[in-house]
Amino acid sequence: MAGARPNFMKIKPVMDALEQRGADVVLVHTGQHYDAAMNDVFFDELGIRAPDHFLGVGSGGHADQTGRVMTAFEPLVEKLKPDVVVVVGDVNSSMACALVAAKAGPLVAHVEAGLRSRDWSMPEEVNRVVTDRVSDYLLTPSPDAVDNLRAEGYRTDQVHLVGNVMIDTLLANLARARDSDVVKRLGLRPGEGFRGSTASSPSTAPPTSTSLHCSDSCSTRSSRWPATAPWSSPSTRVRRQCSKPRSSRDPASGSCHRPVTSTSSRCRPVRGWC
Repeated sequence: MAGARPNFMKIKPVMDALEQRGADVVLVHTGQHYDAAMNDVFFDELGIRAPDHFLGVGSGGHADQTGRVMTAFEPLVEKLKPDVVVVVGDVNSSMACALVAAKAGPLVAHVEAGLRSRDWSMPEEVNRVVTDRVSDYLLTPSPDAVDNLRAEGYRTDQVHLVGNVMIDTLLANLARARDSDVVKRLGLRPGEGFRGSTASSPSTAPPTSTSLHCSDSCSTRSSRWPATAPWSSPSTRVRRQCSKPRSSRDPASGSCHRPVTSTSSRCRPVRGWC
């Protein structure tokens, strides 16, 4: 199961490993993320095959989106009757599909289990804890994740330290990344240091106090290096636009119409608007 940008980098090595071992892998895409920059680019550049099933749930509030994923996924589970449902990460789709599978009968395997921020204001923290609780196989990326699960009372035979699948994806694409012209496109100099950041979660996107703290940190720490923020999610861009005075937004759409042109040491979004 995959549904959102963070999932896509993780499913590729998992699918490859399962198929190499003769497993019949059915890829289900919930459609939680559907923007081309959040979806298509990862399938194209990482070589992920087209989904076998696309649920098309789209965006929405947490309850609405989770409910639509569950409603769409349940009949598919009843039809396919899988032995195991593999979910990755901590997005709404991961939790929703895990809940459906746990009630329907298939075993549930959670890739990237055991990670904890202990910040219950984060929707991802709720998602990962709930997903772990209903999973049969807890596949952890790191020793601290194993420690977290043991402290929470999970059985030893449930917890498996398998490593970080994101590193598998990184290594598989390292040569291509090194050949990329992205450094030039971002206006940076090859071989010189720089600071990079992205903003995707609600807590780190404007107009929150956390986002202002991140911006201040980006502008003051290691100021001898140029800074770039080349990517933000569509929802982050909307929040950034809405944090601006109304006079700086597009009169018709409410969106900001002033492109970022700053080349100072402060964070410099290359894509999107401020």
